[in-house]
Amino acid sequence: MAGGTEMKGLAAGRPAFAVVRRFAAFLGSLLLTFLGLTAVTFGIGRFIPVDPVLAVVGDHATRAVYDKTYLAMGLDRPVPVQYLIYLRKLVSGDFGQSVMTSRPVLSDLMQFFPATFELATIATLIGVIIGVPAGVTAGALKGRWPDHLVRIVGLFGYSMPVFWLGLVGLFVFYGKLGWVSGPGRLDVAYDDIVTSRTGIILVDSLIEGEWAVFRNAIAHLILPAGILGYFSLAYIARMTRSFMIEQLSQEYVVAARVKGRSFWGAVWHHAFPNIMVALITVIGLSYASLLEGAVLTETVFAWPGLGLYITHSLFNADMNAVLGGTLMVGAVFIGVNLLCDLLYKIFDPRLRTQ
Repeated sequence: MAGGTEMKGLAAGRPAFAVVRRFAAFLGSLLLTFLGLTAVTFGIGRFIPVDPVLAVVGDHATRAVYDKTYLAMGLDRPVPVQYLIYLRKLVSGDFGQSVMTSRPVLSDLMQFFPATFELATIATLIGVIIGVPAGVTAGALKGRWPDHLVRIVGLFGYSMPVFWLGLVGLFVFYGKLGWVSGPGRLDVAYDDIVTSRTGIILVDSLIEGEWAVFRNAIAHLILPAGILGYFSLAYIARMTRSFMIEQLSQEYVVAARVKGRSFWGAVWHHAFPNIMVALITVIGLSYASLLEGAVLTETVFAWPGLGLYITHSLFNADMNAVLGGTLMVGAVFIGVNLLCDLLYKIFDPRLRTQ
């Protein structure tokens, strides 16, 4: 009797042990990825042909000032020791001081990243809402006019340079037609009306009930988000089309049709669920790419986001800002990949038991 009770206890403990083991493996993988990311960013800062001391003291500093700053920055120590110091500062939230803004880099990143997040999120929503149905339709009607239309639209999306499309959009829709507002996130008249709680103007203006600010933010957002959304749409639609063509050639779709399922019923209820995991990967990669900073779009539209911040920092040899921005880009990719892994288990029942 006691032996049976003990066996039941062991059997009950196995699932808990498996969960702990998977969680430990997940944390270990996350830690190794983070260490690899920090090593890459540290290597960029130490081995590119830019003198970090001159970026701080300027070209006209005396030798004594240069040497004092060199020692203060710890550049006289061995590279492994410098890396450990770099890690210790990162863990404490110290990304260094920006030469360009004279503020902590972390504060700058918290200020500029929400603008990119807002722009990339709206653009990705446009790409998903339009691109997925367009790709499914093109795949289902392969060789017919909807398929040709989607492919032509996608081809233009891949072919046209984003900066050229942005300039043309500003000239036509802002300069000539006046349908949208110009560069920036807000008109000058609306600056500082809304308290920045999240850094996302659409959200902050809704919280405070400032509808005029909200409408002005939409007017500024619609053109850059639409252009980025067009490129996201082209990529998502193309990949969705390829996935659907592959699935519609499978035997289970033919079997569903034989059993009386309508054509579009077989497309949406049988084939589409089987492309969800691959589609999540495509959407995640597209979103992460936009979040890392659509540099050209932000430059054309003077959008104060992460990409524009990194670009200006690079031109000013502000390596602390460049490395901090690069580290945030890597963290975004890691976060999006983790989110995709979670969504895999939601949309694929086979992964829920693993």
